Amino acid sequence: MKAILLFANGTEEVEALTPLDYLRRASVDTLFVGLSGREQTGSHGIKITADISLDELDAECDFDMLVIPGGLPGTTNIEASPKVQALISRAVNENKYLGAICAAPMIFGKLGLLSGKEAICYPGFEEYLSGAVISEKKAVRSGNIITARGAGAANEFALELISALCGEKKAEEIGKAVQFL
Repeated sequence: MKAILLFANGTEEVEALTPLDYLRRASVDTLFVGLSGREQTGSHGIKITADISLDELDAECDFDMLVIPGGLPGTTNIEASPKVQALISRAVNENKYLGAICAAPMIFGKLGLLSGKEAICYPGFEEYLSGAVISEKKAVRSGNIITARGAGAANEFALELISALCGEKKAEEIGKAVQFL
């Protein structure tokens, strides 16, 4: 299994690093991609070094899941990227998993990908989840789309990503290993 996890200047650090850590603990080959270079600064001033930049990412690379953390302006920076839009389109066309947390589910909502699906986002961004059934859960999977509320739900989000790719047993194993479950 292979995942791509994006990080832009202004991304909420916890929403990126928790899923990155948990996915790697679950032995998911996770490529951490910086939007405008390898060096990025999160929404709380934490400097992050990604594995590669989006410009270095092979447009035809193989992946099973695309993960977009939230935070502002990280979400809007990610949304504005034509390369990210192409990755999302490819994920949809190839029926791959899409994950987004906090403000980032609005990207999927604006694209019409949440219509008829259960989804959640950071409170106040629900208006962007066009056609979605708003969930009360901290993290929810509906079909191949996984969404979560915000930084406080980063654990649930990460475990739901693992459950989708590796099964519930592996998600439970990782949850217990990090003393979350």
